[in-house]
Amino acid sequence: MEPGRDEERDGVPASAPPPEPEIAPEPTPASDPESPPALVQGPEQEPALVHPADDPDIEPTSVPATSPFGITIPVPIVSDRELGIGHHGAHAAGDPGPRLGAYVAGTAVLPTPAPAPTQSRVTNPAAAVLLWLTIALLLVAALLATIGSLNRSIYSAAGFVEQYLSAIENGDATAALAMPGVRIAPEDLPSAGLPPKSVDTLLRSSVLRGPSSVELVSDTNDDEGHHTVTYRVKLGGTSETMTFDVERAGSWGGVFHSWRFATSPIAALSVTVLHDDTFTVNGLTLDARAHAAPDAPASFNNSADYLVLAPALYEFSRSSLQLEAAPQAVPVTKVGTQDVSIDVQPTKAFVDEVQTEINGFLDQCATQKVLQPTGCPFGTVIDDRVISDPVWSIVSYPEVTLVADDTAFQMPSTPGVAHISVGVQSLYDGEESTVERDEAYSMGATVVIGPDGNLNIQLH
Repeated sequence: MEPGRDEERDGVPASAPPPEPEIAPEPTPASDPESPPALVQGPEQEPALVHPADDPDIEPTSVPATSPFGITIPVPIVSDRELGIGHHGAHAAGDPGPRLGAYVAGTAVLPTPAPAPTQSRVTNPAAAVLLWLTIALLLVAALLATIGSLNRSIYSAAGFVEQYLSAIENGDATAALAMPGVRIAPEDLPSAGLPPKSVDTLLRSSVLRGPSSVELVSDTNDDEGHHTVTYRVKLGGTSETMTFDVERAGSWGGVFHSWRFATSPIAALSVTVLHDDTFTVNGLTLDARAHAAPDAPASFNNSADYLVLAPALYEFSRSSLQLEAAPQAVPVTKVGTQDVSIDVQPTKAFVDEVQTEINGFLDQCATQKVLQPTGCPFGTVIDDRVISDPVWSIVSYPEVTLVADDTAFQMPSTPGVAHISVGVQSLYDGEESTVERDEAYSMGATVVIGPDGNLNIQLH
């Protein structure tokens, strides 16, 4: 302390001992609207501490304070003037303490002890057991309700059929055939009411055209585990119905019902190709003689039996340069055998080709310079002496029409006209003249398409 400073500092004699540091309570917002800002959280750089006893010239500003956790924290000291104390030691002599609003700023906040964990309100063991039993019963009831709901929907007889129909609708023949009770062993075809020689050529996804929509109509429980399920399906814009025969097949996991078709939804199409052996179904071209016996004789009409998935739509047609058949859509919505007849007829190109062949034949006949051309349908008889070569020409050709019978395409007898010009001499008076006259004729033909695609025409 500087010499000569005997006067009072802040109203307190200099010889009085310095007051003891005291931590004032933190002010509340309600006690002083102009209260200082809140304490700064977190650690800060600690300033070097200098005690007033070490340097009398320095008025005490802070003292070290040790927390219960062993952390030393510098605590700033507020002067007596700021505290409103008129003399040293006032707070030690029972003074009520610093005035309202005084505060002590610190550089750290002591950690707040963690709250004690709350204890369960259930202290009665019997009540706890009853609570858990109730929860368990509710869970079991919910599980049973869920199982029952699934067995009435997804794992029901109608749900089983819907899964099959979904595969058909998606054109997935593999998935449909994998459903229990769908496939039929070849030896079981007769007992299933299907032709014994039916082939599975059409049991493929590329041919399958299923319904565009399905709707459950009814699900009847005929007896224990046996259901008759009816669905409405739309095939090619036409609404149809199909009934399925379904039976229980045990359970899955001992919980969910499993089902199988008691009667397979596979049907058979007995296809007869009239006047040909080839046809097309849903874009696939087949030969009806492909599965015939090797020693089977050639036939103008050919048949074959094909297994098909139902419900589905099958469109049959025939289209080639020489032969054609109008497309016909065949919806299959019942099990069993359904007959399909494909009436193949000659195309206009075929008829024109036959016409060209016959016209050429007649033109060749007209080149013969005889009264009766050999192998030709026309000729003439003249009683006078012929004195020049006969000249034939065709006035009109027979118009070709072809009609199929059991063996070939037939051209019925059709009229035509030929013209002859020949010089003659009368046997009566020797007068010479030229005979000019038309000769009517008629002709028919049998037309067969050979294995090489060429026409075999036999005139008659």
